Amino acid sequence: MKLGRILIAGYFLIGLLYAVYAHFWGPEPFRSFAFHLGQGVLWPVALFPSLGPVIAGIVVLIFVAVLMSS
Repeated sequence: MKLGRILIAGYFLIGLLYAVYAHFWGPEPFRSFAFHLGQGVLWPVALFPSLGPVIAGIVVLIFVAVLMSS
């Protein structure tokens, strides 16, 4: 198996485990599982809130680069 597939599968497995944990034992158990699954996809931002602005900045830079290249 390729290393990229293993890393992607590991990332989504961690996200799924985070979603299950947050749904049953997290600080917001009243929210739906779909909400926690959405958080699970972006689990680094949920676990490390300081990464949010960094990821947002990277997304903005990518967007501007795409606009400038077209």
